[in-house]
Amino acid sequence: MKDVFQAVRVTDRVWWVGAIDWTVRDFHGYLTGGGTTYNAYLVTGDEPVLLDTVKAPFFDEMLARVASVVDPAEVRYVVSNHSEPDHTGALAATLSRIRPEKTFASAQGVKALQDHYGLGGQVTAIEDGQELKLGGSTFRFAETRMCHWPDSMVTYLAEEKLLVSQDAFGMHLATYERFDDELPAPLLKHEAARYYANILLPLSGFVTKALEKLEAAGWELDLIAPDHGPIWRSAPGGIVADYARWARQPRGNKAVVVYDTMWQSTDLMARAVGEGLRAGGAAVRLMPLSGSHRSDVATEMLDAGALLVGAPTINNEIFPTLADCLTYLKGLRPQGVLGAAFGSYGWSGEAAKDLSALLTDMKVEVVAEPVRSKYVPDDEVLRQCHALGRTVAAALADRG
Repeated sequence: MKDVFQAVRVTDRVWWVGAIDWTVRDFHGYLTGGGTTYNAYLVTGDEPVLLDTVKAPFFDEMLARVASVVDPAEVRYVVSNHSEPDHTGALAATLSRIRPEKTFASAQGVKALQDHYGLGGQVTAIEDGQELKLGGSTFRFAETRMCHWPDSMVTYLAEEKLLVSQDAFGMHLATYERFDDELPAPLLKHEAARYYANILLPLSGFVTKALEKLEAAGWELDLIAPDHGPIWRSAPGGIVADYARWARQPRGNKAVVVYDTMWQSTDLMARAVGEGLRAGGAAVRLMPLSGSHRSDVATEMLDAGALLVGAPTINNEIFPTLADCLTYLKGLRPQGVLGAAFGSYGWSGEAAKDLSALLTDMKVEVVAEPVRSKYVPDDEVLRQCHALGRTVAAALADRG
């Protein structure tokens, strides 16, 4: 296989030896329509070092890429920055095949590798801030707990000014291009934002602390090599600045209207709400869940200031797609959002008030009473929907 699956040179001493997953379409409920990569890195020298591994089905591909550079049996050290199975699924097979002298992880990583695979006894705990000389290179380690598991750690190669950042600064995107400057900038911006919104948003406080820690370390960054997606070599400070901004959760003058419909009544209400928002000066994104995934909604909410939700009532409950989407968004814990609800019904009308209560439970500031329509909305109901949009737009404007 080594003649087919080749490593990609990152620097004179560092190689990408990961795998490309063209087929994965779901990651923790997050739609990964562009596939993903599982990045692992080989540092060559007197005693080669392997940084991270790959998801279990891709072990042979990773090993072939290693073998295209060095005999895998020459690898003396393995570092596991993060114990999640998409990076450690192949770890047990890797250790069995190459039999490294030592394997390193954070203290929490050692526990997690024991719990997952029974490997704890084969792994040496690295201390936060520790430095090791391995194979002629200087490795520095920093714990980044809860970015996004308790075991998370990053590795810095001092001579290369390269940060192996595990899940931070990554994206789910399957491509043969390994570097950011080989891909369109708008695509990178969108996929990086999508990744942050769906994976790291609820951990924004920890992200801020981790960024402050890395800044205090004073590490110069010429390259950032995440465990998913392309390597940042063109102004890598840009993605760091993006993370700092997203972690603050700034709220813009944008309103996201999320809804579903059975007989188009709620759809008509949503369009009237959108018209009111636009008339009030807000930027508007209408997202019918018949054609929008919950992870699309989460992405749009990354910079939105308002969330408006609409659903018909079914079996005395809100429509199930809205329940699914709001449960997902609640777990992501967006901060500083305004909101309102609306909905249609036939013989009972619980959905709109239940949606409003769900928004409150999500810590969304509800700024208007819900609007309801029995069966098909008439002109008066549509005027109320338009006014609802205007009210939310005014609240966004007042907040500045």
